[in-house]
Amino acid sequence: MRGAAGPPCSRPATSDSLGGVAEKQPSHQFERGTDGPKVIVVGVDGSDSSLRAAAYASGLARRQHALLALVYVQPVMTAGAALGAPVAETTDRIAEDLIAQIRKATEQVKHIFAVRWEFHTFRGDPYNGLVTAADDLKADAVVVGASEQAGHRIIGSVAIRLVKAGRWPVTVVP
Repeated sequence: MRGAAGPPCSRPATSDSLGGVAEKQPSHQFERGTDGPKVIVVGVDGSDSSLRAAAYASGLARRQHALLALVYVQPVMTAGAALGAPVAETTDRIAEDLIAQIRKATEQVKHIFAVRWEFHTFRGDPYNGLVTAADDLKADAVVVGASEQAGHRIIGSVAIRLVKAGRWPVTVVP
């Protein structure tokens, strides 16, 4: 884990064309493309803030000619399953409903502009699911909606954890 203040960076010296010594610039792990993002991951869960994040990310993807990867992370609730709740069926229905909403929205605007998009589902907690999705899809940027739960102000939201991970540029949409 990276801290705010780490040991000083030592960079290998290389010769430049003038005979002097130039410092080699460090490469940034998240910068895969040089002309803007090629893959934008957005987390969706059906909440108003996640749908606003999807709309914002869609605009980014359209302007950047990037692939929009919509990701729904199906929660794994062992306590609910132990009580007999059909959790897997419920989260599958949510994923199907999200896909239907996304298809309907893209069909309505396809004559105005087109956005390349994919829908992915992962199982687990939202933070680890989005990290896995961003890594697997080689995301250049991650967009999420601001948390609507009061408890996240105390223990930290998915958005804050993604920002602290420092692996991609993260946009949090209110």
